[in-house]
Amino acid sequence: MKFIVNTDGGARGNPGPSGIGFVIQQDGAVIKTGKAYIGETTNNQAEYEALIRALGELDAIAPQEGRKENHVEVRMDSELVIKQLRKEYKVKDAGLKLQFAKVGALIAKFPSISFVHVMREENGAADELANEAMDEHLEK
Repeated sequence: MKFIVNTDGGARGNPGPSGIGFVIQQDGAVIKTGKAYIGETTNNQAEYEALIRALGELDAIAPQEGRKENHVEVRMDSELVIKQLRKEYKVKDAGLKLQFAKVGALIAKFPSISFVHVMREENGAADELANEAMDEHLEK
């Protein structure tokens, strides 16, 4: 079984009003989407929060048995976050270190996981959800 997790976070301003979005697919079929307004954050904090929430959802819905045979592929358009997760870049920001640790705890639940940088055009559904979350909050 293969899971593909697309995530995106964005901030209007840096920091500014922020939203996250994610799409989880199992063997090519969408099984879960999510979006949320997350308050005033930086773009990088929003990117991490999107990943934390998506992996939390995947942990809740993916069967515990058989995880060794499953593969999770995380796709994000944040080159910084991907390179930090691959340990190509160090995490220097104190706030991001906390989020990085949360991601690490979630990653440990999935024995086979990879991180792929994609262009924004290839992450459209997650980007759209993040923008919807921001728009819905700002319209209130």
